[in-house]
Amino acid sequence: MENPYRSIPSVDVCLSALEEEYPDLLKNVSRSRAREIITAFWDDVRRDIKDGRRRVATPLLQTCLPDIKNAIRMETRCGVRPVLNATGVVIHTNLGRSILPEKALQALTDTSSGYCSLELNRETGGRGSRHDIAENLLKDLCGAEAAVVVNNNAAAVLLVLNTLCEGGEVIVSRGELVEIGGSFRIPEIMERSGSILREVGTTNRTYLRDYEVAVTENTKALLRVHTSNYRIVGFHSAASLPQLAALGRQRGLLVIEDLGSGCLVDLTPYGLPPEPTVASVVSEGADMVMFSGDKALGGPQAGIVVGRKDLVDQLKLNPLMRALRCDKLCLTALEATLRQYCLPDVVSRIPTLRMITASPRELAAKAKRLATRLRKLLGERCAVSLRQGSSRVGGGAFPECDLPTTLICITPAYISANELKSRLLACTPPLLGRMEDNAFCLDTRTLRSRDCLLAERLLVEALSDPAGE
Repeated sequence: MENPYRSIPSVDVCLSALEEEYPDLLKNVSRSRAREIITAFWDDVRRDIKDGRRRVATPLLQTCLPDIKNAIRMETRCGVRPVLNATGVVIHTNLGRSILPEKALQALTDTSSGYCSLELNRETGGRGSRHDIAENLLKDLCGAEAAVVVNNNAAAVLLVLNTLCEGGEVIVSRGELVEIGGSFRIPEIMERSGSILREVGTTNRTYLRDYEVAVTENTKALLRVHTSNYRIVGFHSAASLPQLAALGRQRGLLVIEDLGSGCLVDLTPYGLPPEPTVASVVSEGADMVMFSGDKALGGPQAGIVVGRKDLVDQLKLNPLMRALRCDKLCLTALEATLRQYCLPDVVSRIPTLRMITASPRELAAKAKRLATRLRKLLGERCAVSLRQGSSRVGGGAFPECDLPTTLICITPAYISANELKSRLLACTPPLLGRMEDNAFCLDTRTLRSRDCLLAERLLVEALSDPAGE
């Protein structure tokens, strides 16, 4: 019996065939990368032959050439590009978290299209400090003496602990030794900072007296960590921030709060559960507060530290500051976002807040309109129905909080819902929804008006060919 592997052509033969059949294909990919993709493709074919998943067709090259073309084309489509988010997760980590406000987008265009005053002293014409750009806004919004911005909240925690607690003990409740997305673990960050972790209490109950008896002459700080993406419910107790602040003043210790996804406004009037705002944490006695810029704040990725001026000044002098600082684009977008908080009706100005606080009635009407259009466009190719569901804030903010919504459920007639999902992921731009009860579901909470029109086109495209050819 003839060896089936002999039908696999050489890489050079494949390249020649591709150039002849698809003349423009290799213009946007290097020759060496194209060779790697072709080699990987045939390696997969060899495994399929060995495992009995593929029967060798003749001629093999002509049969597989379209698949090789698609593999190379995917290479040129990789990277950061727009995506339609119909998952209902507002602060979606996989999709870049918060959408920037329009004013921030305009500021980015203005700043990046030419030179800018990143480190310019506009009075002297000499060198200024990039730390001044957002500091005054943060001071006013948070009620703090000073502020500094780094590239994310993990960096903020690392910088604070390294600067203020290196070599000393930092007391943390066992229930707050969290791990959040991307394997960010508080104990490991503390170890890297040079501080020494001192656990107190138990997973579900930690009292003020646990902190009191743990203080030694080597203790530098009391650290509170927001549990971010989970909640301890039931038989639970934790020392309050005012209690820890009083203990800190009594023992001469710093009180540091890692707030995670920092909120600048109270969202309880919109039906969300209570979450501490940054200003409330500062007013309750925290010496230093760290939080993210790209979560509930609704800005770019950043780690923000607010607190006592003498302590923030020390952060700015730490050599790590150079490695952790933000660039002009981050600071520009953050400043423009913070300025929206100084204006009336801030919730309508920040896309993240607007999506989080969208009312069930508004979402039901939006879903009904889109479903009606989809029924007309798609006809017998699928069934379109509405049902009640729930969205999530995401990004570690408001954990376990369900936001009522209306889902558009699409059940294809000729392909499976999973096949529809795969086709929509391959579209330009990709459309992400979620699977529930064998239906592909759209949550309009995270679809803007212009997104809905594009989603219609993508669904028509994905369902136009039952065979997927």
